[in-house]
Amino acid sequence: MQGEGIRCLKLFHASIFVVLILLQRCNHSLSLEFNNTFSGVVGLRDIAKVPKLIRCIPREREALLAFKEGLAHTNNNLSSWGSEARKQDCCASWEGVYCDKYTGHVVKLDLHGRLSLGGRLSSQVGNLTHLQYLDLSFNEFASVESFNLWLPRLSSLTYLDLSTSNLSDAYDWLEAINKLPKLTNLSLAGCGLPSPLIHSSTLFNINSSKSLAHVDLRFNQLTSSIFVIGWLSNYNASLVHLDLSYNRLIGSIPHVLGNMSSLVHLDLCSNQLVGSIPNVFGNMSSLVNLHLCDNQIKGEIPPSFSRLCNLQELSLSNNNFSGQLSWLDQILMSTCPNQNSFKILDLSSNHLSGSIPNLTNFSLLKALILSENQLSGTIPEIIGQMSELEIILLSMNALEGVVSEGHFSKLSRLTILGLSSNSLALSFNSNWVPPFQLDYISLAFCKMGPHFPKWLQTQKNYYTLDLSSTGISDILPSWFWERLSHDDVIDHISLSNNRIGGIIPNSSFEFPSIYPPRVNLSWNQLEGPIPPFFSKASSLDLSNNMLSGLTSFLCPNNASTVSFLDLSSNNFYEQLPNCWMHFGKLAFLDLSDNALFGKIPTTMGSLVSIQTLKITNNGFVGELPSSLKNCTSLVFFDVGENNLSGMIPEWLGVGLPNLAILILRSNHFYGSIPLQLCNLKDIQILDLSINNISGSIPKCINNFTNLAEMGNSSLTVLHKYAIVNDYSAFYVDEASLIWNGIMSKYESTLGLVKSIHFSSNQLTGAIPNEITDLVGLVSLNLSRNNLTGQITPNIGKLQSLDLLDLSHNEIDGTIPTSLLGISGLGKLDLSNNNLSGKIPMGSRLQTYEPYVFAENPLLCGIPLERICSPEQTTPNEQPAVENQDEDNDGFITPGFYMSLGLGFVVGFWGVCGSLIFNKSWRYTYLKFLNGLNDWLYVRVTLIRRQRMLDE
Repeated sequence: MQGEGIRCLKLFHASIFVVLILLQRCNHSLSLEFNNTFSGVVGLRDIAKVPKLIRCIPREREALLAFKEGLAHTNNNLSSWGSEARKQDCCASWEGVYCDKYTGHVVKLDLHGRLSLGGRLSSQVGNLTHLQYLDLSFNEFASVESFNLWLPRLSSLTYLDLSTSNLSDAYDWLEAINKLPKLTNLSLAGCGLPSPLIHSSTLFNINSSKSLAHVDLRFNQLTSSIFVIGWLSNYNASLVHLDLSYNRLIGSIPHVLGNMSSLVHLDLCSNQLVGSIPNVFGNMSSLVNLHLCDNQIKGEIPPSFSRLCNLQELSLSNNNFSGQLSWLDQILMSTCPNQNSFKILDLSSNHLSGSIPNLTNFSLLKALILSENQLSGTIPEIIGQMSELEIILLSMNALEGVVSEGHFSKLSRLTILGLSSNSLALSFNSNWVPPFQLDYISLAFCKMGPHFPKWLQTQKNYYTLDLSSTGISDILPSWFWERLSHDDVIDHISLSNNRIGGIIPNSSFEFPSIYPPRVNLSWNQLEGPIPPFFSKASSLDLSNNMLSGLTSFLCPNNASTVSFLDLSSNNFYEQLPNCWMHFGKLAFLDLSDNALFGKIPTTMGSLVSIQTLKITNNGFVGELPSSLKNCTSLVFFDVGENNLSGMIPEWLGVGLPNLAILILRSNHFYGSIPLQLCNLKDIQILDLSINNISGSIPKCINNFTNLAEMGNSSLTVLHKYAIVNDYSAFYVDEASLIWNGIMSKYESTLGLVKSIHFSSNQLTGAIPNEITDLVGLVSLNLSRNNLTGQITPNIGKLQSLDLLDLSHNEIDGTIPTSLLGISGLGKLDLSNNNLSGKIPMGSRLQTYEPYVFAENPLLCGIPLERICSPEQTTPNEQPAVENQDEDNDGFITPGFYMSLGLGFVVGFWGVCGSLIFNKSWRYTYLKFLNGLNDWLYVRVTLIRRQRMLDE
C-alpha cells in the first residue's frame, strides 16, 4: 500500500513537470492577456512569484547585453545588468526588464527617462521577438541606421515610445511602423522625425495594425499634412488620440479628418496650416479636445462646430479667424444633449470682433480665453454667475465700461484674471473682499486709481501682478512689501507708469531665493536709496524715478541674482562703488542719464555675462578700464556723453569680438582710430563722433561684415538674458542716436539702423574707396572733420543710404553722377567743402534745399542760383559750338542754297511725314515734347522760388 502511494506521488510530480514544460513552450496560448498593468509579467518587484524553472532565455539576455553595450550611460545606471553568474537571470533582477511569468520571454522593456541613457540604439533589440511594450523615452538615444533592421521583428509590439530619441535620419520610420500588426500606442515626440520616404500609392495599401489608437508625433520635422493624415486615415475606426503639434505641416486641413469618427483628441497646433476649417469637422461626433492653435487658418468658425456635441476643449488661438462669436450662440441653440459640456474655450490672438455673448448656459466652463482680438462692448456682469470659471483672459481687446463686484460674485474658483489693455474701469467698494484667491493678476491700462487697490491685501497667492499704467498716485502700503517677502513663488511684479511715490523700505525683506522675481517699478516717483533686498530679484527696472543712493544695493553681502538692471534717469549723484564682482549674472546694465562721476570701476570687468552696458550721459572721467576686455559677451557698449579721455583702446576690437553697437560719442578720446576695430565683423552702429580723434579713416573698414550686407533679419535687437522660472527671458535693446541733428531713441526699428558716425573730430586724408563696400549702410556721417580728396565715384553703390553728411570738410572735385542712383537718400549735406563743377542733373539732387550744396565756391547748377558757365558744364552737356567768324560767308554759294532747300524737304518729310503716317511714332514724339515741357516748367519754377526766398 505504501509502495502504491509512492508511485502515485512520483507520477504526480512528473505530471507537474510536463505541465511546466508545456507552459514554457506555449506562450501565445497560455500567457495572460497583455495590458498596461502587465498582470502576466514578472519583474524585480515580484521575483518571489517566479516559478523556479523559469530563467532568462539566453538569446534574449544576449540581445539585452548587446543593447547595453551600445549605450553611453552614466552613474552605473544599468549596474544590475551583467553576464556574471549572480546577474545571469534578466527576469529576476534586471532594472526595467519584465518577463512573462510562464514562458520567461522578455515582454516589457521600460527604461524611460529616469536612467538618462544615451548612445546608439542597437538593432539587437529586434531579437526580443516577444516584446509587447517598449518605452525608451526621455533618454538621448542616437538614430539607428535603419528601423527596418529590427523594428518589424517585434511583431507582438502593442506599445512603442521612443520620444526624444534622435531619429532625424530615420527616413524609413513609417515603413517600419506599418509592419507592426498589433500596435495600439505610438509615441515618437521630439525625435526630429523627417517626412518619410514612402510612395503615396502605397499609403492606403499597407498591411499594418488596424487597432492603432494613440499617436503622438509632436515636435518633429513633418511637413506634409495631406500625407501624414492620409496615412492615419487607415485607422478611422480605431484612432482616439492624435497629436501632430509643433511640426512643419503645410497646406490646408485635409477633409479626410472628418472621417475619423472615433477621434477624441486632435492637436494640430504650431504648424503652418492655412485656409479655413472644413465643414466635415462636424462629422467628428466623438471629438472632446480640438486644438488648432498657432497656425494661419482664416475665415469664420464654421457652423458645423455646433454638431460637435461632446466637445469640451477648443483651442483656436493665434490664427487669422475673423467674424463675430455667433458660433457660440449656435451651440446654445443646437440640439446637442451635452451642449453645456464646454470646459475650455481659447480663441485668443485672432481677429474676432463684436461683443461677448451670454455664456452662462456653459455652466461647466473653466477657462474663457479671448485675449488679443477686436472684441468691443462691455463685459457681461452675468459672467459672475459662472461658478466653475478658473481662468478669465480678455486682455488686448477694445472692451469698455465698468467692472464691478458683480462681475465676480460667484467666482470662488477663479485663479487667473487678465483684463489688461482695454478701456475698462475697475470700481470696487473699499471694503470689498473678493470670493477668490488669484494666482495671476494682469490689469495693466485699466483705470484703478488714484488709491492703491485695497482688495489686493486679501490676495495671498499671486505670483504675477501687473498694475502698470492704471492711474495710481499713492504711496505703496506696507502690506504690499510684506507680500513680496513671503516664501511663495513671486514671478513678476509691475507697477510701472503710475505716479507711485514714497521711499522703498530698507528692512529685512527678502525675495524667495529659489525663484527670484522680475520687478518693474519704472516711471514713478519713488525716492531714497535702493534697498539691498532688490539684489535678489532676477530683473529689476527702477528707471525714471527720483532714487538716490546706490552703495547699499551694489555692495550686498551675498552674490546677486539680478541679470537685468535698469537704473537710468534717476538722481544718483555719487561715484560707483567697486563692488561689481557680486553681479556675475548681469546681462543688461543701464546707468545712463544720471549724475554719476569719477572713474569707471575696474571690477566692472567681472561682468562676464554682460551683453548690454550703457552708462551714457553721466560725468565719468579717465580712460576705459582694460578689465572690460574680460566682458567677452558684450554686444552693446555705450559710454557716450561723458568726460572720458585717452586713446581709443585697441582691446575693443580684440577682446570684445561680439560688439555690434559701439558708442563713444561726446567724450575726449584722442589719437587715431585703431586698426583693431576692423575686427568687429558684427558691428552695426559705430559712433565715434564729437571727440578729438585724428589721423585717417582706416581702409580696412570693409572688414565690417555686418555693414557689408543689405538689410537685417529683424526690426528689433533681441537678447536672451536668463532662464527665469523655467522659461527664457528676453529684452529689446534701445539706442539714442543723433539723426538729422536731433537725438532720437530707436527701439522697435533698431535692427534696421546701420550707421557710421565719425563727425566733429580732426580726421584727415581722403575718404577710403573701401567704404563703398559697406552696402548695408543706412547712415554715413563724416561731417566736421578735415577730410580731403574727392568723393569716390562709386558712392552710388551705397544703395541703402538714407543719410549722407560730408559737410564741413575740405573735399574737392565734382559731385559723382552715381549719387543720382541712391533712390532712398533722404538727408544729404555736402555744404562747406571745395566741390566744383555742375551739380549733376537728375530728379533727385535738384529737389534738395540750396543749403545742401552751399559754401562750395566753385559749385554751380540747380538748386543753387549760380549758373554754370560753358567751361563748368560736363562734356555731355556742352552746347553746340557756334560759328566763330560770322562775317566769313565765303562758303555760301547758290549750290549751298539748293542743297539747303533739298535737305529741308527731305528732312521735313522724313520726320513730319513719318509722324503723320506712323501713329506709334507720333505718340512717342508728342510724349517727348510733353515731358520736355514739364521739365522746363519745373526748372523755371524752382529758380523763381529760390529768387523769391532770397529777396
